[in-house]
Amino acid sequence: MAATATSQTLFDGERVAIMKFDFITTDTAGETLVTKVDPALLTPSASGLPCTAVSLLKISGLTHGLEVTMYWDANTPVSIETIPPDTQYVQDYANFGGLTNNAGAGKTGKVLFSTHDTGSNDTYTVILEMQKFYS
Repeated sequence: MAATATSQTLFDGERVAIMKFDFITTDTAGETLVTKVDPALLTPSASGLPCTAVSLLKISGLTHGLEVTMYWDANTPVSIETIPPDTQYVQDYANFGGLTNNAGAGKTGKVLFSTHDTGSNDTYTVILEMQKFYS
């Protein structure tokens, strides 16, 4: 087995969704622009509107040996943030409404992950706290 990635929805309410992502590799296999958050798969609003976008309110992560870059999906993915290797990481953006999707042409609302400098037994755990938007 080269790599194992798991995703878990911890909470999916009317306004907020919290998701956890884990990754471990037994060789140098990494991830490249893998969809981690697809707003369309989150619970619709109470009135039945689909979730079409999220903003990132808080990013928490723990990396061992590799770094993780998050992107907004679009025709040309736009970097959101990079969690450095061997780091316990917390960024809280809730005070100003979170990081919003500025991807431009072809934006889908999805959040993608890529790993860099991946080696044997490298791992990450990332928790995203997100505000949901509907249309």
